[in-house]
Amino acid sequence: MKINRPTLIIDEKKVRRNIASMAEKAKKLNLIFRPHFKTHQSATVAHWFREIGVTQIAVSSLSMARYFYKHDWDDIHIAFPYNMLEHQELNELAEHIKIKVSIESQEALNHLKSHVKNPIQYMIKTDVGYGRTGIDASNWKLILSLANQGNSTCQFSGLMAHAGHTYDARGLNDIEKTHSTCLQKLETLVEKFIDPPFVSYGDTPSCSVSENFNLISEFRCGNFVYYDVTQTLIGSCTIDQIAVAMACPIVAEHYDRNEVVIYGGAIHFSKDFVMTPHKHYGQIVNFTQNGWKILENVYLKKISQEHGIIHLPKNFDKNKFLIGHIIGILPVHSCLTADLMMGQQTLSGLPLEKMIRI
Repeated sequence: MKINRPTLIIDEKKVRRNIASMAEKAKKLNLIFRPHFKTHQSATVAHWFREIGVTQIAVSSLSMARYFYKHDWDDIHIAFPYNMLEHQELNELAEHIKIKVSIESQEALNHLKSHVKNPIQYMIKTDVGYGRTGIDASNWKLILSLANQGNSTCQFSGLMAHAGHTYDARGLNDIEKTHSTCLQKLETLVEKFIDPPFVSYGDTPSCSVSENFNLISEFRCGNFVYYDVTQTLIGSCTIDQIAVAMACPIVAEHYDRNEVVIYGGAIHFSKDFVMTPHKHYGQIVNFTQNGWKILENVYLKKISQEHGIIHLPKNFDKNKFLIGHIIGILPVHSCLTADLMMGQQTLSGLPLEKMIRI
């Protein structure tokens, strides 16, 4: 690899395995597989999904929907609360492709119906315990009212839920406990409908480990495509399933305090961290001919804007941490790292086509 600045390296074989595994699970459970593309934001990776038959996707912004529309995706769910201020752009996109939007208030639905004239579908965002967005699942009267206000142009398409609080889990039992509670809330809500609604559900921990998806119609997870250090601590995956690593040059050495400095900081990794038990911003790896290998007790201990400080263990081998060498870091949160990094390539050196944020 010819690397001279921070670059996100994609292990294509691992990515394809992660995609195939989740697609096979959805098929086994008789669920629609609508992967969330917010993690990779790449037309190249999107093509790998298409090769196994994926035709429906989710995104987290209107601009992301436009990007994938330009790359021939025509069934897109914008899994983010409807932004009234973008109604004109949304209306233009709805003229060309099938679009679903997320609604969580009467005001939003009223605005959507009065301002977007091309055919569109809406899903009602339901809060099953995460506490970020959505109508609380216990507020069934409001949810039913919104569901019954669709018309021929603006059609109700179902409920959507995101159990994001599974990210607080530490182990399979924690994931299953949170997931089960979410399903119970959805079951109570669905019972209020005369006809059971379509239910879209997505969080990588639940979708990765649980086998119980009663009432669920659709998988809508995203992080699984790359996974990351956080997912290993949650219990969603093994460290061998992490499919991305940052490649960063070593630019300074401070062996006297068991540290080296890399070109790679918060603008490359974000400031998300984990405790294992040390606070760190990424797991260090050595690149090999076919991927990378974990370096035990070596981690990214501190970051600022462009700088990253790597902790080295006692009796470390200086020859592995020389100025000018490239070191690898498995990210704590691959979604943010991938979003921040414009320079991306596969292990074989293939550049990835990626969305450019405006």
